[in-house]
Amino acid sequence: MKEFDIINEGKKVFEIEMQSIQKVKDALDQSFKEIVKEVYNCKGKIIFTGMGKPGHIAKKLAATFASLGTPSFYLHPAEAQHGDLGMISKEDVIIAISFSGESEEVTRILPNIKKIGAKIIGISGNATSTLIKQSDLYFVLPQIEEACYMKLAPTSSTTVALVLGDAIAVVCAKMKAFSKKDYALFHPAGSLGKSLISTVGDLMSIGKENSVVTENDSFEKAIEEMCRTSLGMVSVINNEGKLIGVFTDGDLRRKLAEKVDIYNMDLNDIITKTPVTIRKGMLAVEALRIMIQGEKKVSVAPVVDENNILLGALCAKDIIKSGIVL
Repeated sequence: MKEFDIINEGKKVFEIEMQSIQKVKDALDQSFKEIVKEVYNCKGKIIFTGMGKPGHIAKKLAATFASLGTPSFYLHPAEAQHGDLGMISKEDVIIAISFSGESEEVTRILPNIKKIGAKIIGISGNATSTLIKQSDLYFVLPQIEEACYMKLAPTSSTTVALVLGDAIAVVCAKMKAFSKKDYALFHPAGSLGKSLISTVGDLMSIGKENSVVTENDSFEKAIEEMCRTSLGMVSVINNEGKLIGVFTDGDLRRKLAEKVDIYNMDLNDIITKTPVTIRKGMLAVEALRIMIQGEKKVSVAPVVDENNILLGALCAKDIIKSGIVL
């Protein structure tokens, strides 16, 4: 048996599908513009439907639209025939995907959708299909070659439908000025969402959880205060509550290595008077970047306001523990 070139065969699939995407890109015209405007102006929901492989693409696109701020969900065309059409209102827009345009489960529900009053957008590779004829707006995919070696399994056709849907979703989101903060609102559990919404104020240690002494306190008091919490740092303030420096467990280790009499030292002689500081309203991810990528790399930093009044302290490990990564 002739040796099978697995890598070359894999590359052929990529080449065919990329060529198909390029064809659809080149085919974008006024119909694409009208579809985007219809989706943008929709007062209801964007409802995707499709059967088989196009149905899987429709599910993914519904998720993409929703994550980019356009209310959307997937409607199974077979279930729609048994009552789920009640999910549709006249203010909704239905995007139906069928490469042949003749999927029975899809074409059966089109007349009822029209009676409800919702707009139908058809995506098909067949310009004379039932789906295209029943649609208010449509996009006809250019003739493409399936990447399957038998030219049977939906491969290129589902890929281009996915990319076309992504293009509609992304363009609409940009038209709506959908921002990173908006995106984070719909993704609170992910690291990206947390990075976009979590602030220093949400994660910093305050009150008894923070180690603080005054400039008039002894060096011994500073050590005791540092040992009381797990921060590894003591913030030193003046009588007005302003930060004048910090003392860390690293400073202590260095002094012990020098074999000095630490209990007779003046606190002001050992503190770092120009420490790295962060602000309460700063995004936690930005604080993490300052702490571990800045000129002075620190694992914990005092949090101050615009007047240098101490508000708390923030540990890099607490930011990372919350799920935020750079």
